[in-house]
Amino acid sequence: MNFKRENFFPFKNKYMIEDINKLLQLETDFCKVKKNFFVNDISSLSNLRDCSIIFLEGELNDINISSKDIHIISDKEENIKYYDSISIVKNINNAYNCILNALFYHDDQSGFPDEFEYVNGSYISKFCKINNNVEIGKNCSISRGVEIDENTIIKNNVVIKNSLIGKNVTICDNTSIGTTGFGFDFNLRGSLHLNPQIGVVIIEDNVHIGSSCTVDRGKIDFTLICNNSMIDNMVHIAHNVIVGENCCIAAQTGISGSVKIGKNVTIGGQAGFAGHIKIGNNSVIAARSGVTKDIKENSVVAGFPAVDIKEWKKNLIRQRKNGY
Repeated sequence: MNFKRENFFPFKNKYMIEDINKLLQLETDFCKVKKNFFVNDISSLSNLRDCSIIFLEGELNDINISSKDIHIISDKEENIKYYDSISIVKNINNAYNCILNALFYHDDQSGFPDEFEYVNGSYISKFCKINNNVEIGKNCSISRGVEIDENTIIKNNVVIKNSLIGKNVTICDNTSIGTTGFGFDFNLRGSLHLNPQIGVVIIEDNVHIGSSCTVDRGKIDFTLICNNSMIDNMVHIAHNVIVGENCCIAAQTGISGSVKIGKNVTIGGQAGFAGHIKIGNNSVIAARSGVTKDIKENSVVAGFPAVDIKEWKKNLIRQRKNGY
């Protein structure tokens, strides 16, 4: 899970912490720097990396960063009393965009560095690693940093970027893996204000992904599809989603960002998931369900909003009796 970000997103410039604060200019209201180090990465709350920056939205006082060189950027002055190395900014989205656009090349800006070779009808980056047993169809595009393990099949018209793909994986026609997640500020819309997405997609062994699917890369860490999971055609998996082992997801399902799906979960067609919710192990989500809150393990749910299927059937009978 500790992928090397620079393989996918090369450094555009190297900055020290004091340089970062100069870069932010009028955006910074307060700054104290415990140690002036070169910024080598970006951290998330779940994965603290040494010599990095972490963005904290809201007040948070329980991050143990004592063993690492980490500078915090926050929009809450209350965090000053908790941390020795911190910058307070007016708008954390603006700060995030400013810093990441200055630090890294990414493919939502012009000038992203990559070099392709035309191999058997597809464009393959010189900076990727593909096992000799991998089969690649026609008119595919595989970008820098991508790693694909043995006996994987990539069918026609597939786009793969920012991804680590395991053994015995099948990716069907017209699917895009590692694409840009949908991160933005509601108050500043448009392509110029999109949040850079500098994470990856990790697909473990024996996974099947159908035709015309999209799997967005993580914002900072990763989107993960675990061993033996099966995804039908035209499924969208947003950034930071985790799909557990042995899951089965039917066609036209849409999964919003940061959803965590447990093991052995079955999802019917055209289901939709709100962001930042958890689906327990061994659950069944009926077709066309709208899941808006956490689902406990071993549940069977249906409807919108999704509820226990027995309750859903009772509600349906009541509605019919009342003429609906």
